[in-house]
Amino acid sequence: MIGKKLGNRYEIEELIGEGATAAVYRGRDTRLQRTVAVKVLLPYVDETTRQRFQREALAAARLNHPNIMAIHDVGEEDGRPYLIIEYIEGRPLYAFIPSPPSVVAEFGRQICVALDYAHRQNLIHRDIKPANIHITPAGQVKLMDFGLAISGESKRLTAMGRIIGTPAYLSPEQAQGLPLDGRTDIYSTGVVLYELVTGVLPFDADDIGVLLLQQVKKTPKPPGELVPGLPPSLERILLRALAKKPEDRFATAGEMAGALSASIAAQERTLSHAPALSDTQETAERTTPRDINGSCPQPIRVVLADDHRILRMTLAVYLNDTECIEVVGEADDGDQALALVAEHHPDVLLLDLNMPGRSGLDVLPEIRATWPDVRVLVLTGRDEDAYIMRALRAGAHGYVLKTTDERDLVRAVQDVAGGHVVLGRGVAERVVHGLVGRTEPDAGTLTELDRALLTGIAAGLTNEQIAERLRLSMDVVTQQIMALMEQLGASSRVDASLIALRRGLILLDDLHDV
Repeated sequence: MIGKKLGNRYEIEELIGEGATAAVYRGRDTRLQRTVAVKVLLPYVDETTRQRFQREALAAARLNHPNIMAIHDVGEEDGRPYLIIEYIEGRPLYAFIPSPPSVVAEFGRQICVALDYAHRQNLIHRDIKPANIHITPAGQVKLMDFGLAISGESKRLTAMGRIIGTPAYLSPEQAQGLPLDGRTDIYSTGVVLYELVTGVLPFDADDIGVLLLQQVKKTPKPPGELVPGLPPSLERILLRALAKKPEDRFATAGEMAGALSASIAAQERTLSHAPALSDTQETAERTTPRDINGSCPQPIRVVLADDHRILRMTLAVYLNDTECIEVVGEADDGDQALALVAEHHPDVLLLDLNMPGRSGLDVLPEIRATWPDVRVLVLTGRDEDAYIMRALRAGAHGYVLKTTDERDLVRAVQDVAGGHVVLGRGVAERVVHGLVGRTEPDAGTLTELDRALLTGIAAGLTNEQIAERLRLSMDVVTQQIMALMEQLGASSRVDASLIALRRGLILLDDLHDV
């Protein structure tokens, strides 16, 4: 498609994404001289998918809202339908996982405002998930992909009882194939925001049937148990949105948007009512030299784990000279860090990521699982996106770079010990602006179904052939392949195959049996 001109107007410049049914390109509107996105239906899709594609155009064309991706044009070239849609710079919402409560509340408010507008146009989205929500560099939410949207006025394209949507974000009524209204989108938004603030899904299982049963029956763990210090108002909003019965949720997305606005205001009032200190006062109060008479009854007990001994010793001296902080142990590697945590049970572990033998990333999950009350503050020189995300996903309570000022580091230790999540300068910006990448899956995170699907893709099988081989429905295969491609960050089926082989998720020998 690269280099083609559709409708004698739209020049295809670059492939920017590919799913199970359509490819998306960056293009140029030669008439209006603007960049656009071009969504082209893949040639092998069935008639139902073609109808959904057409319905996406008709549904989104009815919507004119700043938080909803706009559709500019629709056409067909050589028998392949295409949509000309708004080109959105930015990142998908999953790139922001996890985010601070204030960011979660603001993104959630914008999502709900967009949904409230769509619902008032008699459209239900039905597929709210992080991949269908983009964030612009200015922090504006853009709700995308109305391909599964339904209207009370439209004829259903699926038989009653057939499940449509992404399993992890389905409402209980969707999971059961029951009639839907706008409150199904409210539930899915609750799942999205829960994952955004905690870093994990409220319901997760390798088996799709088990996952759907969880959506219908299982009560989610209160997010405040996973995120210490989570504002109670935000927790109440998430749990209400995740109510099993639609009548127990917010009546409208607009009502949920109002509740999120109130939560944001409450958080701002809390911050504004905190005692105002000048930088000099704050520094003096937080880093006063230790009282020689030991006036601090319960100092913050710290273990330092860093193989750079000179840096570690210098830092240990500085922390020990700070009021109410006591360094109780120093480690050269991950195994020593584990032993010292077991021996001293410190309040805070200052952990470097790269150390000889077992690294900080290797021991972090074990420390969090064995000693959940030990707060882990990563102190590292690694500012790459993958390291930040892996550490946060593994349960780190903070991530600070070694370039951080010593006084800021002391504040970080105190804040982490106090139950807060700390992101140092240069790290917070990456999270807030969506520069943190997703965790790269390894072989241990894939199910047998995932491997079978990736093997089928790498062997060149079509979705229909894979479905027949695995004795699954086309819908399940299509949705799972789309989810896998998103998880891998793959732009096409070929790209997914190469990534899977390169990372050892599947082996070349696996293809011999296909």
